[in-house]
This record gives sequence, structure tokens and C-alpha cells, in this order.
Amino acid sequence: MSEAARSLLQRWGASFRKGTDFDSWGQLVEAIDEYQILARHLQKEAQSQPNNSEFTEDQKKTLAKIATCLELRSAALQSTQSQEGFKLEDLKKLEPILKNILSYNKEFPFDVQPVPPRKILAPGEEEDLEFEEDEEEGGAGAGSPDAFPARIPGANEGTLLPRLPSEPGMTLLTIKIEKIGLKDAGQCIDPYITVSVKDLNGIDLTPVQDTPVASRKEDTYVHFNVDIEIQKHVEKLTKGAAIFFEFKHYKPKKRFTSTKCFAFMEMDEIKPGPIVIELYKKPTDFKRKKLQLLTKKPLYLHLHQTLHKE
Repeated sequence: MSEAARSLLQRWGASFRKGTDFDSWGQLVEAIDEYQILARHLQKEAQSQPNNSEFTEDQKKTLAKIATCLELRSAALQSTQSQEGFKLEDLKKLEPILKNILSYNKEFPFDVQPVPPRKILAPGEEEDLEFEEDEEEGGAGAGSPDAFPARIPGANEGTLLPRLPSEPGMTLLTIKIEKIGLKDAGQCIDPYITVSVKDLNGIDLTPVQDTPVASRKEDTYVHFNVDIEIQKHVEKLTKGAAIFFEFKHYKPKKRFTSTKCFAFMEMDEIKPGPIVIELYKKPTDFKRKKLQLLTKKPLYLHLHQTLHKE
């Protein structure tokens, strides 16, 4: 084994273990980051030219299949139906295969195919790639992944959840997403919004929900008119929590779904009636430490809140 191959395998193995550790500890945001970064590196190696690689073509196919499994696990963690997706215990079976890739000659344990060559972006990288075409997008900051695999089948209908059962003395919150103002609203393909409730460390407090694809687009607005049922009683939300709204759309030229911007609402803003909230540049900063407004123009996310109390 060459020194270069040994070094690569050590780095990949450490990243793999880091991701599965985060996953098993319930630190899902960090696990997704590790899985997507490692998938990108494996995919890059799998797509390299023969004279630029330390691995044979068969070994590169195996690396590409491991990358696919990492993406499947990452997608499962982002889905509200995560118990139906690729499981952590299955992913862990791939660690010895990656470690021993140079001598591995058995059939791959899962029926997956390498994803076709395409851009796989590590979290936080996409804004560099898009800077030239989207003058008011981009920006820096620690946040969530903003490049995702293709949406799961049926995603056009969204993954919205029903209202929780009422409890005496407890308050439930329904947020109607009415519309979002964007200078290029009409150009957005299959736009939808991902809604999540995070604590100050960016950890999910409720299941993440995707809206259906927007109902219509006009001028500088994308219209949704959809109700989101927050999956926790307001009184049970931790101090400093916030509700995040990530606006996403599909980019056919680059073949991925991209986060365009995000907004959030803090606990002191929960009150019945309409509210408009500001839009911020990606990547989504769940810790709210490096916020940059998307635009100086008066463009906002328009919401309407309803509180339900027994």
C-alpha cells in the first residue's frame, strides 16, 4: 500500500467513525455534516482519472457505493420518516470494507448503485460555487448543509405532520406560511420550505417538516398558503429555541436542491396574528451567530400564527 493510499484510508476511516459516533449520540446535524463531507471525498476519488488515483476501477466502484450509502443515511436523518430509511447499524457494516478496500473482493452487502457523476458539495461550499450568478446570495457562516441529494419520491407533497393532541393548560402553535418575497421568485424551480425547531446549539427539538412545492409564483412572491403544525407544546420549548424556515429550490444545471435563504422566529415572537420576518443569506446558521441579511430590499417571509389552548 502506498503512503498516499494509507493516508487517505486513515482520514476516511476517522471521518466515518466520527459520523457514526455523532449519529449514535443523537447529534444529527453534526452526523449529516460528516456523512456529506465524506461522501463528497469518496465520490471525488471514485470519479478521478486512472492515472490520478491510488485505487483500481473496482475499488473506486466500491467507494462510490459507500458514498451512496452515506448519502442515503444523511437523507434518512433529514426525513421525518427516518425509521424507514438507511439504518445506522447497516452503515456501520461498511467501516471494515472501507478500511480494507485494497483487499476487499466480496459482493457489496447492499443493493445500491453509485450515484451518477455530479456535484457533491460539503456543507458551506455552495455559496462559492454560486457567487457569480447570484449576487445577493452566498455569504459565510457556520450552518447546516445547503446541498442535498434529490428529494425522496413523493416529496412534492411535502412531509407535513398533523396537529398534536391537546393537553389541558398547554398551547399548540399553527403557523400558516403565506408567501415569501424574492427578487427572482418566478425563476425558482420546485420551491419548498423546510421548517425545523432548534435549540441554541442547533439541535432539533421536533421532527423536521417540508412544505409541499409552492402553490404559485407571481412577480416577487412565491405563494405557499400552507399550515405547519409545530410538534411540541409552546410551554415545552426550551429557552432560546427558534423556529427556522429554509427556502429551497432545484437547480437543474447543477443537479441539486439548494438552500437559497432562511428566516427564523424566536420564542418572544410567538403571538397570534400576522408576522413578517427578515430573510438571511445561506448557509443556514442555526446557532444565530453570523447573520447576514439577504437583501436591503423590503422582501420578507409572511406568516400567520394561530395559538390553540385548552
